Amino acid sequence: MTVQARCVRLSAKVADAASLAPVIETHALSRAENELLIEVKAAAVNPSDVKAATGLMPYAVFPRTSGRDYAGVVIDGPQGWTGREVFGSSGDLGIRRDGTHATHLAVEADAVVEKPTSLSWEEAAGIGVPFVTAMEGLRRAGIPKAGETVLVMGVNGKVGQAATQIASWHGARVIGVVRRSEPYEGHANSKVEVVDASTTEVATRVRELTGGKGADIVFNTVGDPYFEAAHKSLALRGRQILIAAVDRIVQFNILEFYRGQHTYVGIDTLGLSSIATGAVLRELGPGFASGHLKPFPIKPNAIYPLQQAKAAFVAVAGSSRDRVILRPA
Repeated sequence: MTVQARCVRLSAKVADAASLAPVIETHALSRAENELLIEVKAAAVNPSDVKAATGLMPYAVFPRTSGRDYAGVVIDGPQGWTGREVFGSSGDLGIRRDGTHATHLAVEADAVVEKPTSLSWEEAAGIGVPFVTAMEGLRRAGIPKAGETVLVMGVNGKVGQAATQIASWHGARVIGVVRRSEPYEGHANSKVEVVDASTTEVATRVRELTGGKGADIVFNTVGDPYFEAAHKSLALRGRQILIAAVDRIVQFNILEFYRGQHTYVGIDTLGLSSIATGAVLRELGPGFASGHLKPFPIKPNAIYPLQQAKAAFVAVAGSSRDRVILRPA
C-alpha cells in the first residue's frame, strides 16, 4: 500500500522557536517488509523536537518530518496486524529520520506497543518520551524496591511525574523537590512528600525524612542546578540519575563519592532506536493495564492540528506544563 501522507516538514535549522517555519508537504509513503504503515491519530511535541529544530542537536537531519511519539492504527503490515491500535516512541524518529508529525508513519513492527483500550489516542501519544526516559533511568539504576526511597528533583515535570509513578508502583517511597511552593501535581500510588527548594535546604530535609539515611535513588531531571543537593542527599550506595544539563561542568567531592560508594547513571533516550524504545514501553504495559500508571491529562487547548505545528512548538519552547499534542486528522 502507498499513501499520500501529509507531513510537518522542517527545511533547515533556525535560531529559536519563534523563527520556525514548518510547512505541510505531501509525500508518498509505503512500508518496508519488516515495517507497519500506521495512520497517525495523535502525536506529541517534546522539548527535544524543539531542540532538534533549533540546531541544538548536530546530528539532526534536514529536511525532515519532526516528531518522536505517536499513537495510531495499522493500515498495512504483515498478516494479523491490520486494524490494530498501537502507540510508540523513538530516539531516532523525527531526529535522524522522518518522524511522527504526519498523517501516516512507517515504523518497524517490533517498535510498536498495543494501545490499552482505556486510553484515548491523545493520552497514548503523550506517554512516550517522558515515561521511556523515566523507565530507562530506573532500569539502569536498578528498579526501586519496596522500602527504598526515591528523591525526584523536578517532580512536577513530565519525566519527574513519570518517575514518581513508576517508583511508587514498585512500592518505593517518593520525595519530590520543587523550585517554589506547590504540591505534587501528578498521579502516584502512595503519598509524595514535597520539599520546596526555595525555602528549604534539600539534603538536610531529605536526611530528616529518612532518619539520616538519605535517598537510595535520586532522579535528577534538572541537572547541574540540583547536582550538589542530589549528591549530598544520597544514601550509602545511592544512585543519581541524570538526564539534563544547563551548564555542562560541575564540581563534586570525589572523596564523598567513593566513600559513599555512589553511582551516577546518564540517560539519553535519543540513543535508543525505535525497537529499543518499544521494549522499554512494553515493560510499562502492565502498569497502565492495572491502573498503577496513568497517562498525562491532555487539555483541549493543548491539542493542535498539523497546520498549527509552529504554535505547538512555541508552546513547548515556552515551558508549557501541558502535554502538547498534534492531531493530524
